[in-house]
Amino acid sequence: MNQEKIPATVITGFLGAGKTTMIRNLLQNAGGKKIALIINEFGDLGVDGDVLKGCGAEACTEDDIIELTNGCICCTVADDFIPTMTKLLERERRPDHIIIETSGLALPQPLVAAFNWPDIRSEVTVDGVVTVVDSAAVAAGRFADDHDAVHARRKEDEALDHESPIEELFEDQLTCADLIVLNKTDLLDRAGIASVRAEVASRTHRKPTMIEARNGEVSAAILLGLGVGTEGDIANRKSHHELEHEDGAPHDHDEFDSFVVDLGPIAEPVTFIERLKTVIGQHDVLRLKGFVDVPGKTMRLQVQAVGSRIDHYFDRAWVPGEERASRLVVIGLHDMDEAVVRGAIEALV
Repeated sequence: MNQEKIPATVITGFLGAGKTTMIRNLLQNAGGKKIALIINEFGDLGVDGDVLKGCGAEACTEDDIIELTNGCICCTVADDFIPTMTKLLERERRPDHIIIETSGLALPQPLVAAFNWPDIRSEVTVDGVVTVVDSAAVAAGRFADDHDAVHARRKEDEALDHESPIEELFEDQLTCADLIVLNKTDLLDRAGIASVRAEVASRTHRKPTMIEARNGEVSAAILLGLGVGTEGDIANRKSHHELEHEDGAPHDHDEFDSFVVDLGPIAEPVTFIERLKTVIGQHDVLRLKGFVDVPGKTMRLQVQAVGSRIDHYFDRAWVPGEERASRLVVIGLHDMDEAVVRGAIEALV
């Protein structure tokens, strides 16, 4: 048995940054490495795992893809992550590399710290943490605020805290990174990209390497083989929660909610998606993703939305015996009215 530690890459990033697309590209160009993939999603419908299982990459078969759904991996390390890693390590043919895609709502810090568990530390090391950023979203001000205005208000009332949960999460994911991928730069000009670089750099006291990408296209040679051993440096990458709660109190995700909307066949998908943009904008939906059954089409339509920006394409053929269905995962802040949003989407069909 190979006694060298297996390298693991943690890929994190906010909702819709392009993590799954980047991983799919990586799997299809893995250079012969046998890769095991652990996917953690927020919500009951495992959309990302389904996308990756259909990519046809020899480096990562369906048996090598493990999905952890309806729970944040950073909150269920003992119950989900450790047993999953143990099973991987017990396989007769162990993987050459492990990739972990966290939920867009996950803190990477607790996950990286879990690699210091004795049974894991002796077998696996964190090759690096890669944080994917939606450059177009940052340029549009999704995570930016008026720092001067906040400072002025805090001078008036030091008890005020104007940092949103989304903003803190964004910063925590950047702070844990060894490599930051500024994705979707094809949607910006050079001035816009420079502005995003400056904004991202201002959100973390650390100075990880920052690269640009389009459509999640980053070479496996860049993503794999960073050789950092991040678990040994986790004390320098504390999250907002860790800095504010030195007593070790667990964090929660009460700021966010998700639910699944089941729909029937959608005969006019283009019209449906245009109307869906309006619903997303009216109710400030953060993320929407899923699959649509288009009558008369042999292929499944994948839908991915970040804010009101929606991508859709036919990703693969319906498998014989597979139930054709339209199912969408909706993710928003905790005060989102599920009944109203659900009803608005159902009314589009």
